[in-house]
This record gives sequence, C-alpha cells and structure tokens, in this order.
Amino acid sequence: MDSVLLTIKKLLGIDSDYTHFDKDIIIHINSVLMALNQIGVGPDEPVTISSEMDTWSNILGDTKNLEAIKTYIYIKVRILFDPPSSSFVLEALKRQADEIEWRLNMQTEIKKEG
Repeated sequence: MDSVLLTIKKLLGIDSDYTHFDKDIIIHINSVLMALNQIGVGPDEPVTISSEMDTWSNILGDTKNLEAIKTYIYIKVRILFDPPSSSFVLEALKRQADEIEWRLNMQTEIKKEG
C-alpha cells in the first residue's frame, strides 16, 4: 500500500472505503508534513497530500532511510484525530513521537553530511 491516506487510515483502524473523515485526516497529515519539513526531514520543498492518490514516494522519494516517517505521521495524526482517553497512553505516544522525531532528524543530518 503506497497511498499515504490509506496507510494512515489503516493504522487508525478506519476502513479504506469509509471516507467520512478523509478531509480531517488529510488536514492532520499535512500539518505533520509541514512540521517535518520545518525540522528538515523529507523533501526540500514542502509537500502536501489531497487524496488517496498521493503516495509515500511523493514524500520519501526512493530513500529507505526515512521509513519511520510513516510511524511518526501515524502517531501525530492519532494524537490529533483520535487522542487516547488514558493520559498514560497519550504520554507514551508523545514520547514515542519525540524519539522518532529525534531519530529522523539525526538520519537527515547524517545524510546531509555524507
């Protein structure tokens, strides 16, 4: 599955045929993509999605070093779209997102230096 929207919907537990929340999810995905761009992760030019036709290849290109972007986007969208009711789970998700963000930033720096 190469569709950004369909991947995130699957991780959120939303059937691909159920489109009622697509606009909401797309808005959250684009917010996370903007934040990633601001910290230097991903393509040099800002990228957004607008439908299920937009693919991970648009975001990652042909690199395999930034696969964690998928998990990061899922976690951030989950927190924005469907935050857990448990503060412990919410904090665990935030810590996991912080770690992935740090690792993505480090991977990007290594790529720039190399």
